[in-house]
Amino acid sequence: GGLRGGGAVSEAIETAMLELIGKLAPGKSVSPEEVARAADPENWRRRLGHVRAVARGLARQGRIEITRHGKAADPEQFKGVYRLRAPQPVDAAQEQGDGS
Repeated sequence: GGLRGGGAVSEAIETAMLELIGKLAPGKSVSPEEVARAADPENWRRRLGHVRAVARGLARQGRIEITRHGKAADPEQFKGVYRLRAPQPVDAAQEQGDGS
């Protein structure tokens, strides 16, 4: 079953991205290649541009974070190699949980 049409591709990528990020340990990130492979194992290289576009959209909504060199990047301006992770709490006070 090949993915036809931009909508289906974006949907598959968004689903794969959110699932992969949801399984990560806190502070860990996933590469665009991993997302593309999960969404479309056969044609993943062709999907890397889609992954970037979907990541940008989700980052704008605050649902994920795009990182470069381990720091959050501006979804409008980032270039080059990037990774994806769950949004990090900005307020350090929120991190004083019991670790569960």
